[in-house]
Amino acid sequence: MAQQELKRELANRHVQLIAIGGTIGTGLFLGSGRAIEKAGPSIMLTYILVGVAVFFVMRALGELLLSKKGYQSFTDIAEDYLGPRAAYVTGWTYWFCWIMTAMADVIAVGVYVQYWFDIPQWVPAVVCLIILLGLNLMTVKNFGELEFWFALIKVVTILALIGLGVVLLITGLKTDAGSVTVRNLWMHGGVFPNGISGFLYSFQMVVFAYVGVELVGVSAAETSNPEKNIPSAINKIPLRILFFYVGALFVLLCINPWTQLSPAESPFVRTFTLVGIPVAAGIINFVVLTSAASACNSGMFSTSRILYNLSRNRQASARFGALNRNHVPGNSLLVSTLVISAGALLSKLVPEQAFGIVTTVSAICFLWVWAVVLVCHIRYKKQRPDLHAASAFRAPLTPFVNYAVLGLFAAILLIMLVADETRPALLFTPLWFVLLYTLYALRSRKGESSPAIGGALPEGPAELPR
Repeated sequence: MAQQELKRELANRHVQLIAIGGTIGTGLFLGSGRAIEKAGPSIMLTYILVGVAVFFVMRALGELLLSKKGYQSFTDIAEDYLGPRAAYVTGWTYWFCWIMTAMADVIAVGVYVQYWFDIPQWVPAVVCLIILLGLNLMTVKNFGELEFWFALIKVVTILALIGLGVVLLITGLKTDAGSVTVRNLWMHGGVFPNGISGFLYSFQMVVFAYVGVELVGVSAAETSNPEKNIPSAINKIPLRILFFYVGALFVLLCINPWTQLSPAESPFVRTFTLVGIPVAAGIINFVVLTSAASACNSGMFSTSRILYNLSRNRQASARFGALNRNHVPGNSLLVSTLVISAGALLSKLVPEQAFGIVTTVSAICFLWVWAVVLVCHIRYKKQRPDLHAASAFRAPLTPFVNYAVLGLFAAILLIMLVADETRPALLFTPLWFVLLYTLYALRSRKGESSPAIGGALPEGPAELPR
């Protein structure tokens, strides 16, 4: 039935910019100062290592999504290769970590607007949610257009920074921080100024910086030509990582000795100020504002789609599987937005602690989701070697690279356990998984083959949209 199908309105330019927007966010604009304080110039190596790992995750996800036309996201994949329990836990976990991320971002919108207007921060936060909700309720094309322009602003800003850095390096001009030179990368305590421990402690913020890259997969159901657009977007991830992340950090650290960057200040603001651009703070505040709005927009999109898929897979209320006349899961979008707004109130009550805790929990949950993708790919290759052999987008170096990346994720969790800042959130997060497994077990005992949250199961088998 046409009214029950997601509409494929995301064009190639939307998918490409969603991919770019997913790999450029608050982790770079806001979190890089904190990460640089811990790791110094070695932060570039952290971004490369995590970026390579994420690329292999995305290659595995891309092959899996294209192996079967009925797949909407990795929850459907988990259902096939790990069973309904894993699909249930992974689906709700993905919804949860994007809810947590969107909570922080919508509060950030309110804080950034206060830079220009002396109004309570909840006012612009609510206005932002209402505007994004209204646009997303219309058509999925609106989501694509919003992300296109949000991502374009980020790209232009980073291009301007990199171009400025190249000019300064070539001309040898000086700033208030001193000479602009590549030697700044090792002249102030070396590449690893805080030792290996500082380098390792930077991994949590870098993982959070890559949150959202898998949106290419989430948007598969609404991509007009997934066989072409998804591989194209995924294969460009390494170049984007090298250029936008490593390139931007390289320029920042050449212009500013890392010792002069404050974790409480955006290194981008610092850089534009040093080179004599008086409106730098306002420019970067606008960029960070759009970045936060973009992340919130992505959160609303992904949480509504994952809730829709959970419903269609009989793992959530049937009401969340309803589409409005614009082929958008309106009920799922409304509920997700409501939860995000309720969480914004909590963030307002404890603003100093909330952001750090929420982002750490989000990073941990995303590691779970990425790990599930890798495990599913291992099972897929063993159980369906015919599909793997016939795939036009085979993931490279498997299954060995899958195990290597899973080992890296385990090491990152161990680092979070050791670090004082991230330990509380890491110890709290397992409660979420205990809750989900308990709910699944309780409803399974009642004879429900696949438990639902929020209401009755839909009658009859759920037909996945194509």
